[in-house]
Amino acid sequence: MPRAESARRVPRLARRAWRAAAVRARRLALRWRSSLQLRVVTTALAFGVVFVALLGLYLSGSVRDGLFEQRVDRIEVENAAMTDQVRSTFQSSPATTTTDLQSLIDTIVQTLAAGASSAQDFLLLSSPDLRSGSLDVATQPELSALITPQLRAATAAADRQVLQSVLIPGEHAQSGHAEPGVVVGSTVEVPTIGTYELYAIYSLQAEQETLSFVQRTLAIGALAILGLLGALTWVVTLQTVAPVRRAATVASRLADGHLDERMAGSKGRDEMATLARTFNEMAANLEDQIARMEELSAAQRRFVSDVSHELRTPLTTIRMASEVIHASRDDLDPAARRSAELLQTQLDRFETLLTDLLEISRFDAGAAVLDVEPRDLRDLVAAVAETAMPLAESKDVFLSVTLPDEVASVDVDPRRVERIVRNLVVNAVEHAEGKPVEVTVAADARAVAIVVRDHGVGLTPEQLSRVFDRFWRADPARARTTGGTGLGLAISLEDARLHGGWLEAWGKEGEGAAFRLTLPRRAGIRLERSPLPLTGPTRGVTAMPTGQVPVVNPPTGPTPTAIPDLSDEARPDVDGADVDGVDVVVDPGGAGRGRDDVHDEHDEHDEVEETR
Repeated sequence: MPRAESARRVPRLARRAWRAAAVRARRLALRWRSSLQLRVVTTALAFGVVFVALLGLYLSGSVRDGLFEQRVDRIEVENAAMTDQVRSTFQSSPATTTTDLQSLIDTIVQTLAAGASSAQDFLLLSSPDLRSGSLDVATQPELSALITPQLRAATAAADRQVLQSVLIPGEHAQSGHAEPGVVVGSTVEVPTIGTYELYAIYSLQAEQETLSFVQRTLAIGALAILGLLGALTWVVTLQTVAPVRRAATVASRLADGHLDERMAGSKGRDEMATLARTFNEMAANLEDQIARMEELSAAQRRFVSDVSHELRTPLTTIRMASEVIHASRDDLDPAARRSAELLQTQLDRFETLLTDLLEISRFDAGAAVLDVEPRDLRDLVAAVAETAMPLAESKDVFLSVTLPDEVASVDVDPRRVERIVRNLVVNAVEHAEGKPVEVTVAADARAVAIVVRDHGVGLTPEQLSRVFDRFWRADPARARTTGGTGLGLAISLEDARLHGGWLEAWGKEGEGAAFRLTLPRRAGIRLERSPLPLTGPTRGVTAMPTGQVPVVNPPTGPTPTAIPDLSDEARPDVDGADVDGVDVVVDPGGAGRGRDDVHDEHDEHDEVEETR
C-alpha cells in the first residue's frame, strides 16, 4: 500500500509543479506584454547577447588559431634543428656494431631529453621493414601508443616533418591532467642499419592556459558589456517611458472626468517637454469644449423643462374649453363634431408628449430617482397583459403569457417597470401583423428576465441600430391605434439603466422581433447573464440564431441614480452582445418594419426643479 500511494503521489506532484510553472510563465508573459520598458530592455539584451556571443566566438577562435599557429611554427623550427643535429651525430659517429649503435642511440635520446628543447618526450623507432626492432628507444615507452600507424606511414613516406595533434594522458603530463599536444615525426639514417623514425612530443598546455585566460577575460568583458547595455537601455527607456506613463495616467484621469489634470515636466525644449505642452494644451481645449457642451446641454435641458412647464397653463385652459365643446358635440353639425373629437384626441396626445418630455428631462438632469419596493414580476406582467388584452383582440393577435412556478421577486420601482413592459407588449401587438405575441418571464438566483416576442415583419439592421433613439420612427406614415410620442423606448431604456438592468432588442426579416428586459434581483448585483435567451423560448428557438451581428447602442456612462455596482468582475457577453450597454442584435440580411413606442397616459406629472 505505501508503494502504491507513493506511485500515485508522484504524478500529482508533477502535475502541481507543471501547473505552478505554467502560472509563473503566464505571469511573466503578462508582465512582459504589459511593460514597454521591460520589452525594450529584454530585446536590447537579447540582441546584445547574440552580438557579444558571436564576437566572443570570433575573437576566441582567432586567438586560439593564432596561438596554435605560432606555437607550431616554433615547434617546426626547433624540431628541424634537432633533427639535423641527430643526423649529424649519426653521420659523424664511427660506431658500426650493434652494441655501439645501441649505446649511441641511447646517448642521443638522453641528450635530447636533457637538452634545451621544449619537447616533452622523444621516441626513436626503427622502420617497420627493418628487422632490428630491438634498437627502439623512448624516454617513456608508454607514449608509443600516441604514434598511430597513419602517422608512421606518413612520416616514412615524406622527406619532411609530419605533425599530428594528440592528447597527452594525465599520468604522463606535467600538470597531472590531460594536455593537448603535437607529435612531430621525421626520419634519420642510422649507419649500417637503415632509416629510423624520430618522434618528438610537444605539450601545448601553456598555450591552452593562455587561451583559457583570454576566454575568461572575454567572458567577463561580455558580462560587463551586457550589464552596461542593460543599464543604459533601462535608463534611456525610463526617460522615454516615464513621460508616456504620466501621459497615460493623466489621460485616464481625464477620461474619468477630472478635466483639470495636467502633465508635469512641460518646461524645456526637448521632445518630451513638447509632448507635455501639447498634451496640456489639448487637455485645456478639451476642458473648454466639454464645459461649453455642458453649458449648451444644460441650457437645452432647461429650455425643454421650461417649455414643458410653461405649456401646462395654456394647455389646461385649452383642455377646459375643449372639454366644454366635446361635451356638447351632439348639438353641433357633423363637421364641427368631428373637429371637437379630433381636438380632444390631439390634446390628449399633446399632454402625453409634455409628460414624456418632462421624464426625459429628469433623466438628462440626473434627477430621476427610484421608488424601490419588493415586487413579484409575475403579478406585474399579468396586470400589463390584462390591460393590453383589448388592444390584442382588436388587432386579432393571440397574446400569451408564460410565468415561472417560483416567485420572481425583485426590488424595483413598480411604476417604471410597468411602463417598460407596457411599452414592449403594446409595441409587439401593434407590429405583430395578426400573429401571436408571447411574453415569457424567468428568474435565477441573480436576475429576472422578461422577453416579449412577436412574429411580425421584423426589423432591419438600420432600424435596430436606432430603435432606442428619441423621436425616431422607421415608418412615420404607419397607421397607429394607440398614438405615441417617439419617446417610449428611449424612456424604457433609461428606466432599465436606472435599475442597473439591460434592455436589448433582436429582429430579423420575416421572423419578427424580441425585446428582453433583465433586472437584478437586489441592489448591488451586477448582471453577468440573463435567465432567458434574447429571442425567447418560442417556436423552437432557444438561442440567438447563428449569423446574427450585434449592433451595440451603449450608454455614455453610468446613470447617476442607478443602483450601485458592487462587483469588480467585468460583465461577459450575453447571447453574443456586449452587455455593458444596450445591445441590439440584428441579421445582416434582414429587412422589416419600424417600431415605435407606447406610453403610460396615467404617468404622474412630476415637475423637475431647475438647476441654475
